[in-house]
Amino acid sequence: MARPLATVFGGTGFLGRRVVRHLAEQGFAVRAASRHPGHDPPQAGDGAVEPVRADVADDRSVAAALAGARAVVNAVSLYVEHGRATFRSIHVDAAARVAREAQRAGVATLVHLSGIGADPASRSPYIRSRGEGERAVRAAFPEAILIRPAAMVGPDDALLVPLARMLRRAPVFPLFGRGRTRLQPAHVEDVAAAIVRAMAGQGGVTYELGGGAVYEYREMIELVARHVGRRPLLVPVPFPAWQALALVAEQLPHPPIARTQVELMEQDNVADPDMPGFPALDLTPSSVRQVLPLILPSG
Repeated sequence: MARPLATVFGGTGFLGRRVVRHLAEQGFAVRAASRHPGHDPPQAGDGAVEPVRADVADDRSVAAALAGARAVVNAVSLYVEHGRATFRSIHVDAAARVAREAQRAGVATLVHLSGIGADPASRSPYIRSRGEGERAVRAAFPEAILIRPAAMVGPDDALLVPLARMLRRAPVFPLFGRGRTRLQPAHVEDVAAAIVRAMAGQGGVTYELGGGAVYEYREMIELVARHVGRRPLLVPVPFPAWQALALVAEQLPHPPIARTQVELMEQDNVADPDMPGFPALDLTPSSVRQVLPLILPSG
């Protein structure tokens, strides 16, 4: 019997490549769609993964990647705008395009990646685009499943790995504000597993996926510092100063910080306990403390 086909847009990304692997392990044939499919493609030992080139900004490209698919996951995201790649073009226009073409192709299940705090009324262009994207996706594909993960962590993440690198080098560490923002980081493998579980359930549901523990930012920094054997001096830095620094940093080819990150750190990133989450999918998420040894070598 032929394997059911699932297309994963952003299939070579931080989350997407994990989703591809989990789908393959659950018996799907997977089309890992991305702009650069030859760059570090996701692997599956039985050849169930087909890397394909696709551009979410182009109707025909999206339609081709969807041909024959029973399920679709859109894991494409953007943290720093550059050229034509804007928050609106990726999180709203492209998301609506994937949803529209999925509906047209008769796809049974669409999963759309968003984020905790997504709000179409937000002052933050990034957060606003996430909220507007959710609305556009549901307008085109009413039974779409929305996934709002907390900040995700893993061996190649953009949170714990850079933090550890800085903590190993600097005796003084600047905090976002006073370090009181509450975070509930989720292990990327847990999020990938949850997406695959959600695909087998009811459509039209929104899941908020927070990890196994909530930390204040200062507390998380102290946890990572202890893990790598450092005791830095933690210095509060006002958010306006961070915004100015990020504005300058974004002019670099590989900015160490972006205004998006600052905006996200200005509000708590914690799952709403009244919304479906990991427990609704019969999954127990890991905490940062539990996965640190998997992500960072100690010392």
